[in-house]
Amino acid sequence: MAPTSPTYDRLESGGPPSSKTKTFGWKKFALVAGALLVLVWLFVPKEKRTLSWGGGGEKGKSEWKPMEDILHPDSFEADSDPSKTTHCATPHSSAEHLVQYGLVIDAGSTGSRIHIYKFNNCGSSPAYEYEVFKMTQPGLSSYAGRPADAAASLDVLMEEAMRVVPQALRKCTPVIVKATAGLRLLPGSQATDILAAVFKHLHTSYPFALPANDTDAVAVMDGADEGVFAWVTANYLLGTVLADTPPQTPTFAVLDLGGASTQIVFAPGEAAPLQEGEHKYELEFGGKKRTLYQHSYLGYGLMRARHSVHRVVEFMSGLYGPLPSTSGTEVRLSNACLARGTTRQVSLPEKNGQEKLVVMDGGNVGGFDACSRIVSLVLAKDAVCAVPPCAFGGVYQPALSEAFPATAGRVLLLSYFYDRVAPLMPMLEGATQLTATVDTIADLAKVVCNGRDAWQKRWGKQPVLMQELEGRPEWCLDLTFMYGLLRTGYEFDGTREVMFGKKIGGTELGWCLGAGIKLVGGVDVQCRA
Repeated sequence: MAPTSPTYDRLESGGPPSSKTKTFGWKKFALVAGALLVLVWLFVPKEKRTLSWGGGGEKGKSEWKPMEDILHPDSFEADSDPSKTTHCATPHSSAEHLVQYGLVIDAGSTGSRIHIYKFNNCGSSPAYEYEVFKMTQPGLSSYAGRPADAAASLDVLMEEAMRVVPQALRKCTPVIVKATAGLRLLPGSQATDILAAVFKHLHTSYPFALPANDTDAVAVMDGADEGVFAWVTANYLLGTVLADTPPQTPTFAVLDLGGASTQIVFAPGEAAPLQEGEHKYELEFGGKKRTLYQHSYLGYGLMRARHSVHRVVEFMSGLYGPLPSTSGTEVRLSNACLARGTTRQVSLPEKNGQEKLVVMDGGNVGGFDACSRIVSLVLAKDAVCAVPPCAFGGVYQPALSEAFPATAGRVLLLSYFYDRVAPLMPMLEGATQLTATVDTIADLAKVVCNGRDAWQKRWGKQPVLMQELEGRPEWCLDLTFMYGLLRTGYEFDGTREVMFGKKIGGTELGWCLGAGIKLVGGVDVQCRA
């Protein structure tokens, strides 16, 4: 049976994000009682924010008239009073606070990040204003067997929440911790032990709303929710799923590449109906019911892909034997997925359960074409496809050329997709997203994999980037895997235009805002005593 999405209750009306510019108007009413004129100032729901990203935001109808000479703060630093809002003086409902905060902690495989979201209750649904973001490393999964240390690692994030959220609002500020793929991979009870320690620590050490009987507040996030929330975040900020968005406005497909898993979510066109299964996600948002295709590929995040590539290289080395050791004790293997002339020491498992250190050497074999052949083995494109058509790993996915053609929607790539491509491409100063084709990733990979001489020719005038490339020999592997994932795995056409994003209007992209919207709008917030 297909999973049913959470109902967003008050937020399902598609309450729009706030505006950085003029968003309110005054309506003046005169009541004459004798010679006395009384002026009554009333506030009405706010105008939809239009965000420009390659024409992404569709301008909707305004429910608010402009308030002259009012600029609304779009960051904590610009907010003179975080306990109030410039959008109205009283909440829409007397049962609500004027301002509402929500805390979402993303416990990822490589680090933990807190998103502190500010909303206002001026309208019938909470309206997002801005976020404060902070991260710490390593991730909770690095504390396997040490649950108390894992819980304490979040203190630096919670102290940031204490700094940002006004004291009077803390007991009514909900907090959730959602662990993603890194914690899913821990064996036995290690993950549940860490989550229990985190729950206890947050509940006893901090004043935020974390009910003692709500164990779901600190949990491993379902892969389906992770991808769908990322889809909601992006399309909400880009204005494609709001209540007043024109019905035929195309939405963005969202592909998120994390450390341990990768997700794809898109709304198929009517010409390619979905088969029943766990991949089918029914979502009600913005006053409209939507059917999404989603899948989370555990083990195909960038860090896990690196590990898989190194394992394949180790296996294949048995056909040729290891390279001569320079020290007499180390194992050195030739690896085409490392840039030419570079080396990297990696840890690989042995049959007895122990780990061994191996030096991977790009030598004179590093190159995009050879690495692509290794990546194709990792993607398991030839795996048995029980329900065709399949993308990779034997997973059902409707053909994107039919279900999500270039004319029907746009593609947004998040997280490591952005982190690896953005430094290599010119962007306008201060920009946080860029547009290119899928084949552009291959072009960049070819240069990176060819080694230092190629880097010098392409990026020699960028010393910081050159230093980064020197310190990351696996950048060649990363780009080649990303291209293989899109081109071979998902079967995007090489000329398909895609966008790489990190933020929109100062807000981090990813699943967290989607979860934050549900957190403050899906249920009535239960304040702590």
